[in-house]
Formats: sequence, C-alpha cells, structure tokens
Amino acid sequence: MTQTQPVADGSGPLVAGADGVPAGSGAAAAGTAAAGTAAGTGAGAGRGAGAEPGVLAGLVPGLRAVCGAENVITDPLELRTYECDGLTAHRCSPGLAVLPGTAEQVAAVVRACAAAGVPFVARGSGTGLSGGALPRTDGVLIVLSRMRRVITVDPDSRRAVVEPGVTNLAVSKAAEPYGLFYAPDPSSQVVCSVGGNVAENSGGAHCLKHGFTVHHVTGLEIVTPAGELTWIGDGTGASPGYDLLGAFIGSEGTLGIVTKIVVKLLRSPEAVTTLLAAFKTMGAGGSAVSAIIGAGILPGAIEMMDALAIEAAEAAVACRYPEGAAAVLIVELDGPAADVERETAAVRELCEQAGAYEIRAAQDAAERTAIWTGRKSAFAAVGRISPAYIVQDGVVPRTALPEVLEAIAELSAQTPGVRVANVFHAGDGNLHPLVLFDDAKPDATEAAEEVSGQILDLCLSHGGSITGEHGVGVDKSRHMPKMFGADDLDTMQLVRCAFDPAGLCNPGKVFPTPRLCGEVPRIQREPHPLVASGQLEQF
Repeated sequence: MTQTQPVADGSGPLVAGADGVPAGSGAAAAGTAAAGTAAGTGAGAGRGAGAEPGVLAGLVPGLRAVCGAENVITDPLELRTYECDGLTAHRCSPGLAVLPGTAEQVAAVVRACAAAGVPFVARGSGTGLSGGALPRTDGVLIVLSRMRRVITVDPDSRRAVVEPGVTNLAVSKAAEPYGLFYAPDPSSQVVCSVGGNVAENSGGAHCLKHGFTVHHVTGLEIVTPAGELTWIGDGTGASPGYDLLGAFIGSEGTLGIVTKIVVKLLRSPEAVTTLLAAFKTMGAGGSAVSAIIGAGILPGAIEMMDALAIEAAEAAVACRYPEGAAAVLIVELDGPAADVERETAAVRELCEQAGAYEIRAAQDAAERTAIWTGRKSAFAAVGRISPAYIVQDGVVPRTALPEVLEAIAELSAQTPGVRVANVFHAGDGNLHPLVLFDDAKPDATEAAEEVSGQILDLCLSHGGSITGEHGVGVDKSRHMPKMFGADDLDTMQLVRCAFDPAGLCNPGKVFPTPRLCGEVPRIQREPHPLVASGQLEQF
C-alpha cells in the first residue's frame, strides 16, 4: 500500500426481530490502472462511463430532501476532506458527498444514483490503506460516519448489532460490561469502522487465534447496487444455500453497501499474559516463532518488529523496549488460567533456547498496553525517522519468513536512499514492510515504489499473497494478474457483475481491467467505444 506522504496519522421482504436482525433465514438475491497521484485524476480511464455533465447537480435537490441540506456537500473545499483514505498517494475529490443517517437514506441515495447512472463509493472512517474508498470526480461519495449506533448487545446469544460507522474498539467497549469482547483488532481499531472492516475483511494482531472479520460476522443488512435494502445471513452463521455473506465480506465495497452488521462476541479470557522477548538477530526471533508454533502452542498473537521499526516506535511513543534489540517478539497468550500459565513457561523456554537475551512479562493491563503501544504505533511512528514512507502488506508461508526477510534486507541495501522497517504478524506470515525514503530527492519515490513492488513479487514467488488484510483497492490492482490467471479474474468479475450489472458500485477497484456487464441487448455493428479504445474488455 503506497503511503507516500509527509507523515503526520431473499428474495422477498424479511421480518425483523427485536434487535433488527431478520427472524428467519434471509438471503439477498445475488443480484485501473491505479489512480493518479494528483487530485482530480481518480476518475480516469477504465472506471466505467461515469455521469454526464450536469447530472450530479440534478441529483442534489433530491439528495437534500432525503438526507437534509446540511448532509449533502457540494463545496469544492469541503469535498477535499474526502479526497483520499489513509493511502494519501491516491487523491481524487468526489463530485459530491452525502452523509446519510439511516439505512433507508442510504438506499434512497443509491436508488437515485442508479436511476441517473451515477457511480457511487461508500466510505467509513477513511483509514484504509489501499485506496479502496477513493472517490470519483463524476460520482457520489456516500459517507457512513453518522451511522455509529451500537443497536443492541445480546449477552445471552453473544452477539451485537451495530451500524457501519461504529468504531472497532467501541464494539468491545459496549460488550465489556457483560464479560464479552469483539475479537478482530486492527491496529487502527480506535478509529477504523466496522463497516470498513467488513469491506476489507480486516484481521489484526489476534487473527492468528481468533480469525478475521469474516469469522465473526453472522449477518449483514445491505443496500444492493440497485438500491434494495435486504439481508444476507440470518445472524446465526448457519444460513443454507450459497455463502453470499462470505462473498460480500472482503469484496471492498464493490457488491453493495453495508448498513447493519451482526457480530459474534467472545467470552473474555480468564487469563491473559503478554511477553516481550528481545533478540540480537531477526533470524533468532524467527526461530522462536517456528519453535512456538511447532510445539503446538497457539498464542492469541505473535508480532515481530525489527531494529528500524523499534527505533521509530521509541522516537514516537517511548515504548522502552530492550536496548540493542535487532528484533522484538510480542507473544500474547489467553485462555483458562492453568493453560496460560503452562504455555507461558513453555514460550519463555523456547525463546531462551532461540537466543532471547531479555524477556519481560506484563503483570497487569497497564503493562500489557505499554508493550502493545510500540507495535500499534509502528505505521505512524516511522514519520519520526523518515520524511515519507510506503506501507506494504503481503503474506508468505511462515516457514518462508527468514528467506523473505533476508531478501527484503538485500533489496534495501541495494537501493540507495531506501530503507525498510519490518513489522509483521509473525504467526501467520502477514508482512507489513515500511519502505522509507525522502520524497524531496529526485527519483526517490520511483525507487521506493520499485522496492515496494519487488517485495510483493517476493511474496508471490514464495507461495504467498499480495495482501493479507489491507485489500487491493486501486493500489494493487495491477498486481492481480501476477497472482491470478485470466480465467480466475473473469470468474471473479462475473460474481461482481451478478451483484452490480450496471458497474456503478465502487467502480475501478480490485481488478486491473474492468469488464463490461449488463449491457442493454442490441444489435452490435461496431465495438463499444470503451472497448475500441482499449480501456475495457467485454465478455
């Protein structure tokens, strides 16, 4: 994910139960290039036909009637607030922005866009790191930040129903009085929205044991690209038929817009222990990770940071990690007290055998937070040691970590002016290399982008993936053909076309070459203009 910036941070109606979840099993009918880095280029070629001049202006009175005049933004200066997400290298001011307050308002806005043939993009908190919520100059940005109610917390069924603008951490805070918590925990959990987590299938440090968003969502109320308000999943996680819920989660906002989310809550563990182990080499830390997993221990989280990432964290938050560490390993164990005590002793021994020269154990919640502060601040912290940086997100098999990390170090050493700080979920091989450079120097940005792309190539060459949790968006769409064959990409786009035949819902994301679908049947005497120009391919 490119972060080149001067750094700062069914069918039929459903009957709803008391908490807003359908009482029966509901299922909805399944109905590029990267953006330019300058403002205004985000609605470029390959993103659908877009709206004719004046169409957006014609939508404004109706949208104001639906959402209120104060919630429809047309002023160019105000619209710049929404020109990018957390990936600031890709910028584009929306044609207009709408802030609906209810699901019904979202549906009405989408119906208006669909009727006018205007593309639309949903946005949550704007913390994404792949340009997935990048708006269009010829489209409507639907901002869901006003929809932030925790509708209900049901401790008996261990579920909650929330709106898409609710922050990730707020769900756990609401469940805490009942001895429950919401497991997915991205580093940005204080500000990132649950709706955005659904779009990207976010994970976090504890996904090693507890899984990703898809493992904790049992129902979604959505607005389809045609403007229909419906449910997929019935809140139990056991709906029959096609797994539309699984298809929707992680689709990066291309299949519809979420308006309510039913999440599973877990019982807070009886005991939690957080260990911080320091090593003289990254290889020693990696050996410790392999030894822990090989011993049959499944921690809640295993995170690793290298010396450069530690340096940045110290400068930003004074985390006071052990001096001289080339790598630190954070291992968190949770569960029954007896199991945690036994596994803590085993992890200590395994880390010592791997060469740990200092091991600390948090004695309480405050100390646990102190250990995690350095890791959770890592992305922003590199701004203390570098004028600009690129946040990358790739995955490799855990066994390939040493080889890949060594290759990344070689890439950095061979590229003048570029350094790479490594922060990653060591337990599942999800890497987050931070490529540091000075964007004021000639050719520095291009060199950093080259290193960033080569890191993804390394991941693929070792049987990995171009993304673990940040998504594809616009930033990585050009890499998709490296990971998937033409038939795979065609099949994925057929699914997308089934949900969104008009191609209006978050167009231009995920796929390198958008395909035409839902064309009005007619006699073809010449190619479609966009096909003829090479901007699109047609099935």
